[in-house]
Amino acid sequence: MCRMGVSFVAEPVHVRTPATSANLGPGFDALGLALALYDDVTARVTDAGCHVEVTGEGAGELPTDETHLLVRAMHATFDVLGARPAGLAVSCVNRIPQARGLGSSSAAIVAGVLLARALVVDGAARLDDAGMLRIAARLEGHPDNVAPCLLGGFTIAWTEPDGARAVTLPAAVGVRPTVFVPDERGLTAVARAALPATVPHPDAALNAGRAALLTHALTADPALLLPATEDRLHQQYRAAGMPETAALVAALREAGVAAVVSGAGPTVLALTEVPEDFAVGIGWAARTLPVDVTGARIQGAILGHAERDPVAAGRKS
Repeated sequence: MCRMGVSFVAEPVHVRTPATSANLGPGFDALGLALALYDDVTARVTDAGCHVEVTGEGAGELPTDETHLLVRAMHATFDVLGARPAGLAVSCVNRIPQARGLGSSSAAIVAGVLLARALVVDGAARLDDAGMLRIAARLEGHPDNVAPCLLGGFTIAWTEPDGARAVTLPAAVGVRPTVFVPDERGLTAVARAALPATVPHPDAALNAGRAALLTHALTADPALLLPATEDRLHQQYRAAGMPETAALVAALREAGVAAVVSGAGPTVLALTEVPEDFAVGIGWAARTLPVDVTGARIQGAILGHAERDPVAAGRKS
């Protein structure tokens, strides 16, 4: 199929995207971690229209037409690639909890960007990996979740005048993520609205030091994760809006566990082992998730970020 000089593949394309946790305590809007919990999406080009089928998380709630976030990401990417197809059929199997601070929107955006590139015959030549990150970050508004979703592992992301960039580093063996997911949902916009316009200089200085220490602790010395995850930049201001989350973080940290709010919450992320006798309480689903080290996958193969272009992909040589 060809449209305005752009040729589309006839076969369906499958992509798998991991859950993510952003901030990790002091690394506000910069640090992120990919987790081994996945959404699976299949898309194919059709002659006309747009239909989205959703099973699992968000079924019966998410849009099933072109207003779905994943389709909007596909369309934005198709526009960069040169043209949109006449129609799309998309099937989503969602396992990442919606609106819980585990990157469900980033997973949808990254899936959309990857699918669109893969559905264009010469998509990789038209759009490199660095360009995919820039598109995904622009759609999400910040790169802290889309970077680990795309690249895998522990990521440090930032934004330059021409868009987002990121590096990814391997997490140390002793990093043992456990997520505590509540029944209730949260909204990133509400959580961001709770943040003050300014913070005290000593708090900003503490966070800068803790974020630097966290990079070392996550990659080389997990024994330092408890002090490294101390935060004074955002979690204390959001506590009133999610008191159960704040109480669980405090209880875990009192027990010696490096616990933080996952993203904007309300999920809690523990980065070190939780004592077996720790009482989580009713209303929380605990799940230990290994660090995802590959990032988004397409057609059953690992995306070749490091192999193709270490600089564009943001991996260390």
